[in-house]
Formats: sequence, structure tokens, C-alpha cells
Amino acid sequence: MPNTQQLEDFVTQVRRDILRQVHKVNSGHPGGSLGCAEFFTVLYQEVMDRKEGFDMDGKDEDLFFLSNGHISPVFYSVLARSGYFPVEELNTFRLINSRLQGHPTTHEGLPGVRIASGSLGQGLSVAIGAANSKKLNGDDHLVYSLHGDGELQEGQNWEAIMYAAAKNVDNLIATVDRNHQQIDGCTDDVLPMGDLKAKFEAFGWDVLEIEDGNNITQVLEGLKEAKSRTGKGKPVCILMTTVMGHGVDFMMHTHKWHGVAPNDEQLETALSQNPETLGDY
Repeated sequence: MPNTQQLEDFVTQVRRDILRQVHKVNSGHPGGSLGCAEFFTVLYQEVMDRKEGFDMDGKDEDLFFLSNGHISPVFYSVLARSGYFPVEELNTFRLINSRLQGHPTTHEGLPGVRIASGSLGQGLSVAIGAANSKKLNGDDHLVYSLHGDGELQEGQNWEAIMYAAAKNVDNLIATVDRNHQQIDGCTDDVLPMGDLKAKFEAFGWDVLEIEDGNNITQVLEGLKEAKSRTGKGKPVCILMTTVMGHGVDFMMHTHKWHGVAPNDEQLETALSQNPETLGDY
């Protein structure tokens, strides 16, 4: 079980991986990836019950589904550093014939990836299906999913949210990355989300909030609290406030780094703020 400093070191290295991946190909989505580094680290290093190796059946273990698939750099980094595939493979991000495409897909056979994601709004529906399958199979493990807040503008989410509560899918923990940014600007300017907590509760969910999703301790405590609320008749939602671009001062608090790679000088500055901890690939 890693201690807090080990988790912090893991996060810092993940941020370096994110930056180096998108810089090499001058393509990708660093902003949201950087903002979710703590969440992925805690989920895979501490919270999820994972088996050795990987198979698509996912029986007798917790499952994770990434809905906002454009933040693949953080997903790939954490999967690699959690033992799913060689860390050196991060060097192939977005290259032709690579298993690490811009949006995760299953046909490349990359361990850890269970669905193709990137078409926003679909991940929760898939997660509900997996959670129901676990119930039918007598498997008491949990299903986790991650969604962007701008992604909730997609109507399919709300059909799924309604269904999960109506059918008592209480082995599901859906986390919303509440960074208030999307590709075209602030979510409040593009299409306001309103009171998400009240909305989820009105739909019949158990909702908790992580006020600082870039604080390892808060993320760890929040996920453990969410886990303790499962099995009680309601699906669980975590509203997690993060800062897009967190860990790189010039990328923070703006949508402008949603899908823009740093140039050479910017990369050097960003890496200087995130010193190597676990070894670069």
C-alpha cells in the first residue's frame, strides 16, 4: 500500500508522461489529463481491487470505464505505470499503428482498455451495463467511471442517470471531473450545468463532493467514502472539483490547453515544475 508521498511521486511522474506524450506528436489533450492525475493515481494504485494481468471479462475484480476518452494521456500513463503494458510504449502515443491512439479503442488490444471512448456521453451507459452484469453473475465487485462536466451536456447521460437510480444500480461509482472548462470555453459560458448535486439527487443518486480533486488525501478519502456508500440501493456520484492543467502554472484555469500541445520551450518549463520521480520512459 503506497503512502501519500509515493502517491505524490507517482502523480508527478504521470504529469511528465502526459506532457512528453503530447509534445512529441504535437497533438493530444494535456489540460484535462493533468487535472485528473490524482484521481487516476489513487484509483489504480490504492482503491480499485484489480487482478494480475488483464482480460476483457473482468470477473471478480473492479472495473473502470473512461467516458471522456480524449484525456487518454493520463489514462495510458497510469495504466503503464500500474503494470498493464511496458512504460516505454508511451513513446508511441498517437503514432500510426500504435496501440495508444488519441482516443482509447479496443481493437488494438491494449491491456486496461475495455471500451472505445471519445464519442462523449456514452461511458455511463456502458458502465451501467457492466454493473448490471456483475449483479447477474453474483460478482460483488464495483464499477467505476469518469466523465467530464461539459460531457454532461450530452442527453444520453441523463437517460443513463435516470435508469441507474430506477434500477438500483448500487455497485456503480460515477465521478464527474468538475473543472468548469470544455473545448470552447468555460462550461458556464457554453451551456451552464446548474446545480449538479441537486440534479443528481433529484434523479435518485447518492452524491458526495471532493472539493479539491488535485489533493491526494481528499481524493483518497472521497473515493473510500464513495465505496462505503455502495450496496445501499442507490448509484453513487462523486462531483470532483479539479483545475484543468493542474501542475503546470501557465496551463491552469483556462480551456486553452484543452487540446493544445506545448512547444519545446513550454515543455521545458512544464517539466521543470514536475521533476522526474519514477524514471522517464
